[in-house]
Amino acid sequence: MPSRLETIANRSLDWAIDHGLKVLIIIAGTYLVLYLIRLLSKRIVAYSRKAERDQDQGEREKRTETLVHIFETTGKVFIIIIAIFMVMKELGMDITPLLTGAGIAGLALGFGAQSLVKDFLSGFFILIENQFRVGDVIKIGEFSGVVERISLRTVVLRDLGGNVHVIPNGEVKAVTNMSYEWSRAVVDIGVSYREDVDRVMNILEDVGKSMMEDATLKEVILEKPVVIGINDFGDSQVKLQVLVKTVPLKQWEVGRDLRKRIKAAFDREGIESRSLQQIVITKET
Repeated sequence: MPSRLETIANRSLDWAIDHGLKVLIIIAGTYLVLYLIRLLSKRIVAYSRKAERDQDQGEREKRTETLVHIFETTGKVFIIIIAIFMVMKELGMDITPLLTGAGIAGLALGFGAQSLVKDFLSGFFILIENQFRVGDVIKIGEFSGVVERISLRTVVLRDLGGNVHVIPNGEVKAVTNMSYEWSRAVVDIGVSYREDVDRVMNILEDVGKSMMEDATLKEVILEKPVVIGINDFGDSQVKLQVLVKTVPLKQWEVGRDLRKRIKAAFDREGIESRSLQQIVITKET
């Protein structure tokens, strides 16, 4: 008859063969999956750096790294939790109360952190859809400015006055991006009704040609300026409009230069920018 010590040893050996091997397989499998997730993340970032070689490469790398970090962190947490539950089950522990408690806790957390979850989900889609990037000039609701930072929870804008606006991603309902891929300078010009509009349009076209011949401006102007003609009628002036397509964030600089050139050209050609006469009729009583 085997001794008590031998019985314990046999049972331990049986458990090690039956459950211990499974625990080792779970641990090894978890390590392998985590390694594959880490390897895949590095490959994605490396591919992004190799494939995207343009002026937005740095920001696109940041976006890719952010998304990869989210994927890697979420995957690791998910895999580790599953592995812990599997090991506990093999050790003979009842994981039903834990699963029930985790479900209740998750439900409570979901109700208590709805705004935070909304911010994170919105931030994730902002990044993955590339709606705007750091350095873009955008408008969100009543706030507008340069994007200084994007995270999963907030967007940080700095306006023209230097004020910083921190906007939760969940509050981003609609975005106006004024510097996505290209921009456009829109310049309105008013001239007197006495002027020959065709002559004025020819002068504006000459101004556009001179801008394209400028060594500095031609680097930021993507297409020849377009004079679209009469855009509106005012009380004392005919309103014309000129459009200039530029690289992102250069529309204001190009617009200022265009106005300066138009003013100089009008002065040379004697073009009256608007009616300077105002007739006032009074009636004596």
